[in-house]
Amino acid sequence: MKILRTQEEIKQYSREMKQAGKTIGLVPTMGALHEGHLTLMRTARQAVDVVIASVFVNPVQFGPNEDFDAYPRQFDEDCAKLEEVGVDAVFHPEPAEMYPEGFCTYVNVEGEFTKKLCGGQRPGHFRGVATVVTKLINLARADKAFFGQKDAQQVCVIRRFVEDLAIPVEINMVPIVREDSGLARSSRNVYLSAEEKKAALVLSRSLNMARAAYQGGSRQVSELKKIIVDEINKEPLAVIDYVEIYSFPALEEIDRVEGESIMAIAVKIGKTRLIDNVILEG
Repeated sequence: MKILRTQEEIKQYSREMKQAGKTIGLVPTMGALHEGHLTLMRTARQAVDVVIASVFVNPVQFGPNEDFDAYPRQFDEDCAKLEEVGVDAVFHPEPAEMYPEGFCTYVNVEGEFTKKLCGGQRPGHFRGVATVVTKLINLARADKAFFGQKDAQQVCVIRRFVEDLAIPVEINMVPIVREDSGLARSSRNVYLSAEEKKAALVLSRSLNMARAAYQGGSRQVSELKKIIVDEINKEPLAVIDYVEIYSFPALEEIDRVEGESIMAIAVKIGKTRLIDNVILEG
């Protein structure tokens, strides 16, 4: 597995792969890899000739009071996992390599759907995501890129700017990977104490309760949201950031679940902010 650290190195590598007639898949990550990330890699491995993973903690998508400095970094361990699942190359630049002195161009998706969910709670977050993902797709010359459903709003944002800017890449969303307990896998789970990890099960449990009600015939958004909120509020360590139900992928306000929709939540367990969602097929 090749380790690429500069923009020139990844450009040369992707150029060589294209000249050899290879299709390229990109899996952007911020490292601290878990089974969810590795599922993305395996999915990419089945779909393309060459898999490039990025491991880059992107400073531009963190707000002033967020956990950029504390975000887990374990590149050697990440490389061992990437090699095990057959990744061909990993791009691991320093922030100054991606945002050198004089850098002043950003991708800003302005649709109303970017101001909801995590976009509403984290101003500037998607500006940072859109900018770095655009750069990574261009550097890798990716034919396909792979993202997890846990960040479903992020996938909607990426698909929007890819279409709007006519970027020739296919965006694939891969279902959430969960621990046996039901907890959605996340790099931030390492922040949780044993007690907090047990408390965090309220996220998936509340969503499953609402999904069961939906499957039983409940269609009113207010009823489904109440099920989720009431269950989360039973957990003393949990503080709700948001509980929302929107159409999917447009993320439009709805009163009733009629077509494909998403139930999305963000909850703080102690100091750790976790997100989860369930997509209702309609």
